[in-house]
Amino acid sequence: MDVLAGRKTGGYIEGDIRISGFPKNQSTFARISGYCEQNDIHSPQLTVRESLIYSALLRLPKELSDEERMKFVDEVMELVELHNLKDAIVGLPGVTGLSTEQRKRLTIAVELVANPSIIFMDEPTSGLDARAAAIIMRTVRNTVETGRTVVCTIHQPSIDIFEAFDELLLMKRGGEVIYSGPLGKNSHKMVKYFEEIPGVPKIKEKYNPATWMLEASSVSAEVRLQIDFAEYYKLSALYQHNKALVNEMCKPEPGTNDLHFPTKYSQSSLNQFKACLWKQRWTYWRSPDYNLARFFFTMFTALLLGTIFWKIGHRRDNANDLSIVIGSMYTAVLFVGITNCGSVQPIIAVERTVFYRERAAGMYSALPYAIAQVVVEIPYVFIQAIYFSLIIYSMMSFQWTAAKFLWFFFISFFSFLYFTYYGMMTVSISPNEQVAGILAATFYSLFNLFSGFYIPRPRIPKWWVWYYWICPVSWTVYGLIITQYGDLEDMIKVPGQPDQTIKSYVEDHYGFQNDFMGVVAAVLVGFSVFFAFMFSFCIQKLNFQQR
Repeated sequence: MDVLAGRKTGGYIEGDIRISGFPKNQSTFARISGYCEQNDIHSPQLTVRESLIYSALLRLPKELSDEERMKFVDEVMELVELHNLKDAIVGLPGVTGLSTEQRKRLTIAVELVANPSIIFMDEPTSGLDARAAAIIMRTVRNTVETGRTVVCTIHQPSIDIFEAFDELLLMKRGGEVIYSGPLGKNSHKMVKYFEEIPGVPKIKEKYNPATWMLEASSVSAEVRLQIDFAEYYKLSALYQHNKALVNEMCKPEPGTNDLHFPTKYSQSSLNQFKACLWKQRWTYWRSPDYNLARFFFTMFTALLLGTIFWKIGHRRDNANDLSIVIGSMYTAVLFVGITNCGSVQPIIAVERTVFYRERAAGMYSALPYAIAQVVVEIPYVFIQAIYFSLIIYSMMSFQWTAAKFLWFFFISFFSFLYFTYYGMMTVSISPNEQVAGILAATFYSLFNLFSGFYIPRPRIPKWWVWYYWICPVSWTVYGLIITQYGDLEDMIKVPGQPDQTIKSYVEDHYGFQNDFMGVVAAVLVGFSVFFAFMFSFCIQKLNFQQR
C-alpha cells in the first residue's frame, strides 16, 4: 500500500506503476489520490471542522471560492457522519478528544475533502470493535458510492465487512499473489475458484468466507495438499485474463494525454503559508499547557530573581558588586531561554509527525510550513519578553532611561527567540523528542562556559576563543553588559588595581567595546534567523519517518 501510494521511505522498490497507461508521476498522483494511514495522525488542537477546512484550503483547486470550499466541507462531514462532532477538539490518541473510531472517520474525511479519484486505506478497521468497524465500513461504502475507487488492506474481516468489498487481491507470505479477481455476491466467485482446487474442502453453510479462504490457502494446507497456490494461480484462466487486462491497461488509449497540473501544489506558496499560519495560530492558542506554562515560569523566574537581587542595580561600588549585577541579568535571561528551548520541543515533535503526513499528501512544500511555525512563535515570545523586562528591570533597579530599557528588552526578546528556535532546530535534526532534549542539553554547559561571563574573553585560551564568537549566549552577555554599563564614568574599586571607571573596567576585564553594540544587535538577530533557517532546512531535507 505504501509503495502504490508513494509513501515508502525505505527498502528497494522494483517494478512499474502506471496510471491510465502512463508512468506514474508521484507529485501529480498525490493531487488525485488520498491515503488513510493506519495511524490516525492529526493536529490535536484543531476541531473536526477546522481539520477539514485546513485540508480543503490546501488541496482543493485554487479556482474554487471560499463558499464552495465550505459547502464541500459540510457535504463531506455529512457523508462520513461527523456533523454532530464538527466542534469537537481532535485531541491526542488515547488521551483526549475523539475516540479511535471517530478519529478514523476524520482521517477518511480529511482525504475525501481533497476530492480524490482514488483513496488508499491501510487497515481502516484495525483496533476497532465490531460496532465501530461497521460504522467505518459504512463510511467506506458511502465513499465508493460517490464514484471513487477505494483500495484497502484488511486483516481477518467479519462476514459483513468482507462482503462490502467488490474485488479481492489475496497474497501469501512472501508477497506472491494467489487470487486476484471479483468476490461476487456472498463471495461466490472467490469461493468457486478455491473449491475447484483439488483437495480444498467445501465451505460450510453460513461460514465466514474470509476465514475459510485463509484456512484453505494457509501454509499448512499447501503442505497437506502438496500444492503451491501461487503457481496454481499462474496456471489459471483467471491469471491469463488479468494478465491480458494489465497488458491492455499498460498502454495509453489513442488520443489521450498524461494527466498534468501546471503547478506541483494546488495553492501558491503565499496561500500555503497563510493556511499553515492559520492552523498554527489555533494550535498555539489552544495549547495552554505550553504557553501558560512558559508564561508562568517566566513570571516566576523574574519574580524569584527580582527578589533575590532586589535593587542590586544601585550597587556599583566595586568590581565584585558589578559582577553580581551582571550575573543577575545573565542568569535571568539564561533561565528563561533554556526553559523556552525545552518547552517548545514536544510541540514541534507532535506537529512534525503531522507534517510528514501532510507533506506526503501534497498539501504544501516544507518552506511555507516552516516559516509559519517560526512566525507563530514571535508574538508569544514578544509578550513574554515585555513583562519579563518590566519585572526584572524594575525590581533590580537598573537605570531608568528609555534607551537602556529598550536595549534590555531587545536583548531579552532575541535571546528568548533564538533559544526557542534552537529548540525547534534540535527537534528537526533528531529522530525523536528525547534525542532532541539530550542534544540541546549537551550545549547548555558549553554555552555557559563560553558565555564570556564566567571566563572573560581576554582570559579564554586562543585555541578556544573561536567558540566564544560562535556561542550565542556570549553575544547576549556582551549586549547586556555594554548597554547597561558601557557608558558609565562612575569610579569603582578593583582588587589589586587602581580605582577606575566602570566603562574602563568593562573594556579591560571583559574586552567589550561600547561602539560595538550595533554589531552585537545584528548578531543576535542573525542567530535567531540562523536557527530558524536551520529548522526550515532540516525539516525539509531530513525525514526520520520509517515506512
